[in-house]
Parts: sequence; C-alpha cells; structure tokens
Amino acid sequence: MTLSEKDTLYNWHPYTQHKTAFPHPVIIKGKEALLWDENEKEYIDAIASWWVNPFGHSNPFIAKAIYKQLTELEHVLFGGFTHKPVIELAEKLSQILPSNQKKFFYSDNGSTAVEVALKVALQYFYNKKEKKTKIIAFENAFHGDTFGAMAASGISFFTEAFQGSLLEVTRIPVPTEGNEEKTIQLFEKLAQSNEYAAFIFEPLVQGAAGMVMYSSSVLDTILSIAKKNNVFTIADEVMTGFGKTGKNFACDYLKQQPDMMCLSKALTGGTIPMAITSFTNEIYNAFYDNDTSKALFHGHTFTANPTGCAAALASIELLETPEIQNNIHQIHQQHLLFEKHIKTHPKVKTTRSLGVIFALEIHIEEQQDYYGELRNKLYRFFIENGIILRPVGNIIYILPPYIITKEQLDKIYNTIEKALNIV
Repeated sequence: MTLSEKDTLYNWHPYTQHKTAFPHPVIIKGKEALLWDENEKEYIDAIASWWVNPFGHSNPFIAKAIYKQLTELEHVLFGGFTHKPVIELAEKLSQILPSNQKKFFYSDNGSTAVEVALKVALQYFYNKKEKKTKIIAFENAFHGDTFGAMAASGISFFTEAFQGSLLEVTRIPVPTEGNEEKTIQLFEKLAQSNEYAAFIFEPLVQGAAGMVMYSSSVLDTILSIAKKNNVFTIADEVMTGFGKTGKNFACDYLKQQPDMMCLSKALTGGTIPMAITSFTNEIYNAFYDNDTSKALFHGHTFTANPTGCAAALASIELLETPEIQNNIHQIHQQHLLFEKHIKTHPKVKTTRSLGVIFALEIHIEEQQDYYGELRNKLYRFFIENGIILRPVGNIIYILPPYIITKEQLDKIYNTIEKALNIV
C-alpha cells in the first residue's frame, strides 16, 4: 500500500469532501520556497502553506533556535509558572506592535486567538455589570472555525450548519471603493445603540474572501466611531501579520489603534502551532480584581510553549533583517509589474495588490461556489504544473514566502496566465 493510499485509509483532511477529492500528494521534504512529494515531483509553494512560512521551509535559523530551546526546556505549564522565552517574546511584541498593546495572552492557533478576544470583550462588560452581548463584523469575513470565531465569520458555507448555536453578530458591508459611506453610516448607527461589545475585522485585506481589499482611511474612521461609543475593536491579523502587507502589521497603516489584536500563522515561521491575543492595559485592568470570579478563566495545555516562543523570537528577528525587508519590497514590485501586464487580459475582471499579496478575479458568466467546479479545475491545473495555489471561487491569489526567487515568481505568473486559457 502506498503512502497516499494509507493516507486515504486513515486521515480526514480539512475543508475536503473526500468522496470527490483526488488523492493528496504526499510531501516528503521542503526547502525554502519548494516542496517535493514521494515521487520527487517539485512544487513551488506560492501561498507559503496557508500563509505560515514567510521564511521558507526548513529554515535553518529557526530550526537552530528550536533545537537549542528543546535541549534546555521544551515545555512547562504556564498556569502558575513562567519562563524566559515568553518574557522575551512579550517584550519584543511590545516594541513592534501598536504602542497601546501592553498585555499578551497565548493560545494555539488563529481561531483560539479570536476566541480569546471575543470572550474578553464580552466578559469585560460583564465584569463592569454592563449588558453588551453582541458583536459587529464584516460580511464575508473569516475568523476561524471554533464557535466564537465561526459566529464572527460571514461565509455561510463554513457556518450554516451551526446557525442557532452561535453568538449574536451583526454584519456590515466591507467598505470597498464606492461602499465606504454606507458602511460608515451603518456602523455608527449600531455603535450608538450601546448593545455591542466589540467590532472584529481583518485589517485592509479579507483573506478567505479572496483577498478583498479596502482603504486604511475608512477603517480609521470606523475605529474612531467605535472608540467614541465604547465599542472595543479587534484586529484579526492572523493572516496579515508579520510583513504580508508590506509593513510588520496591517494596523501600521492606521492612525487609530485597535484595542485587541489576534496573531498566529507566520508568528513562528510555520514551525510550531502558536497564537497570541494582545490587549490594552484598560482591558486587562477590568480583570485585575480581588474578586477571583473576574479573572479570565481560559487556558490551553500548551499555552506559551517555550519552544514556540523561541521559534517566534527567531522569526521576528528574521523579519527585521534588511534582507527580508528588501525581499518583501522586491516581491511587491514584481507583483505590480505582473498586475500591469495581466489586468488587460480578456479573462481578468479585477486585480489588486498589497505587500506580498496579489489577487486577480476571473470573468465568469455565473456565480461560482467557494469550492466549485472552476476552483477545483484551477487547483488541479496548478498542482499538475508544480504550483501550490488555492483559488477561492473565481479568484486566484499569490501570497509567497519572502525568500522566493524572481525565477520562481515568474513561473507562478506564467502558470496563472496559462490557467486563464483553460477557463
């Protein structure tokens, strides 16, 4: 029995209808922007393996930091104890995040980072004996798969089976060009109702919606309204964080600062599952009390895992190097050149680019399902041609590792252009 056959026999993959899916390639090794399967076929990882590997696969600098930490302290419970790597990581985060982010809570992944933020927002007002039980979120948002994160998400394909079991969330339109004033007016009306504890958003780029982009100025206006009306703002930077938008964080484009931030994915350079939710001192102080019941009773077995903290410290150190910053700039410049070339293609409806993110929307006659026939056809085409891309409906996007070469990017662009000829 082959490895692929054994995989089919035992494993249940995410976001997969196994009855119609073709066998998954068995990846044996990875190096920088490349992966190889059991048949030695080479793939360019054009989406950094779901946006987590900005410094490439098998990065020796991060691996060395992890090995060193494993030989000193692999894990210790964070309930009642602390350790050097988490203190150093918190200190580093306080230096690179918006200046109001002062306290850090550790969990396992993007969904749990969001879950923590939502629970904190709701409990804050409970501790203050104020009744604010609702959340505001954008349409077509995606914040994760745990129950709070699902409630905040707006893609019904992922959440429709659980309607009636979720938090109460009111959705507002994404303030894309031409839609700004409508969104602002609706948000202000909701914020003034005094019913909403928080507004959660993906800053500037909605990832799972197909890299939908909107301006920093309109987001600043919304955050300003939230602040005036005592509605907490939660920036979900799970996808955008650590350089994806051309700055360390998408919130660095803003004049206003969020009250909470959710971080994961690239946090550890794609090595160890870890997430962080950051908070202002004002929020933390609402839980700081002689009354034990006002504490945040939330935790994870591997909270603040020392090995994950060591990986995160190494990843941030790499991110800040001139080489990586220059690479991010160069990738963006290449995207812009490709965008200029491809935007006039008759099959291309729209294009957009920010930092290392590029997306194009294909002209289609009928609306396509998220995992519809067109998406699956494109996905198979890219895999057959040695490119790992995961289209979203009729949207193809690139979000590569920062160490990708010019030649590899050119191959991705050329393959996308060829793909347009099969749709």
